Amino acid sequence: MSDVASGPAPIPASSAASYPALPHRARQLMEPSPPGPAGRAIRRFAAAHTRPIPLPLVGGVLGAGVAVALLVAGHRPGLGLALAVPLLWAPSVPALVRAREWSRLLTAALAVALGAMAAVRDAEWVVALCLLAAFGLTAVAATGARSPLGIVLATPTLPAAAARATRWLASGVSRAATGRRSEVLRWVRTAVVTLILLVVFAALLASADAVFATLLPSLDLMRLPGQVVVGVLATSVALAIASLAVRRPTWARVRLPRAAASRRAEWYVPVLALDALMLAFLLTQVVAASGGESYVRRTAGLSYAEYARAGFGQLVVVTALTLAIVAWFARRAPREDRQDRMAARTALGMLCAGALGVVVTALSRMALYVQAYGLTELRLLATVGEIVMGATLVLVLAAGIRWRARWLPLAVVRMAGLAVLALALLNPDAQMVRYNTQLLEVPVDVWHLEQLSADAVPAIAGLADPLRSCLLEARGVPQPTSVWEWNLAREQAAAVLDDATIAPRCTQGF
Repeated sequence: MSDVASGPAPIPASSAASYPALPHRARQLMEPSPPGPAGRAIRRFAAAHTRPIPLPLVGGVLGAGVAVALLVAGHRPGLGLALAVPLLWAPSVPALVRAREWSRLLTAALAVALGAMAAVRDAEWVVALCLLAAFGLTAVAATGARSPLGIVLATPTLPAAAARATRWLASGVSRAATGRRSEVLRWVRTAVVTLILLVVFAALLASADAVFATLLPSLDLMRLPGQVVVGVLATSVALAIASLAVRRPTWARVRLPRAAASRRAEWYVPVLALDALMLAFLLTQVVAASGGESYVRRTAGLSYAEYARAGFGQLVVVTALTLAIVAWFARRAPREDRQDRMAARTALGMLCAGALGVVVTALSRMALYVQAYGLTELRLLATVGEIVMGATLVLVLAAGIRWRARWLPLAVVRMAGLAVLALALLNPDAQMVRYNTQLLEVPVDVWHLEQLSADAVPAIAGLADPLRSCLLEARGVPQPTSVWEWNLAREQAAAVLDDATIAPRCTQGF
């Protein structure tokens, strides 16, 4: 009964050729289809490593994972977390230096600088933003991405490379254990001797100096699960970076095929229409600025302050859309001769110039908005994002001069990383204290100032009483339990609080 219900057995694809009576289309469906370009690229990526992993690289990757686990897990963000990024890159640097991959090393250095902000700033949102940017730059540098497609695929490529590298590690270790036992034993013996010497001398030095003892890891069963998780993740990332340093994916520098040029009318009509719209908007801004309060009230029914503070979000969207539209139309611009290329450059240049005017308008409106309501983290991030898009427009204009933009995607990524680094060095919490306490239009938001991190303490110490004493009175800086928790901002805040004189309890009404 079951045989009847299941129906006839399917014909194996391998034996399709033995059934000549089948139609040609049926035989084609049963035969496996050859993989496309994406499938071939994935297969080459998966089978990239034909040589076993070098044993020194194995030791470097495992050592980096163990070191990151001991420095990060169970500790407050500080020096230990700042050292995590260079430790993850350390095993791969020799291979990149031998290959003279200076561009990738430069991007990696920017990622290391962003990770170092964990030892400089205390604000959690600043540290998190820097670590997120460092991770993105690490993915771009590890894959060697230069094209837009490669940069987009850089982040998902990193975990795929970790899976590939795990097989590389396992096969290399098994080959070494079977074919090179003497070399493996020599490395194991060296590691054991080194470990014994370090343990003996570290124990003696730690008993002689209490500060040095904080450098050494302590056996804590409560921290062990977290250290294992962090160690596995760190080892995977270090192994993925090493794998990509040896053999980067083929799609890292693959560029999209050149699009067919549009007809002149189909291309120029929308571009010139947008140029005219941008020009009209900018002329409106000039007229509104010169006409002042009375003109705006007559035409829009708003005060000039209300008019200027409105629409920042829409202007940000306009800037982002302009970047996407310029990229789209640049690929399809008429380019049959020199005159076509010059006309296309002019039309797209006018669009970028108009978008720069939108950026200036958005930033001026944000300045007025901050002047009325104060500076916050979200407003500061929005301002930095708009500045980055404005700088991207400038780079696009520079690329349009010679109609070559191969350098542009990586330059934009690096510029964004530099913007995040500059924001961290600017010390946003201290800037919010200085700016918000000088506003005359609104009262001081004491609750917001109390929520700021230790980065703001030196700026708070420069305020006048009773506000200074009110804010410092509720302050406290946690003491580091080891050297790996050292942080410059917390160190400076603790020094300020130790020397500060607190006046009698503050009164509300600032």
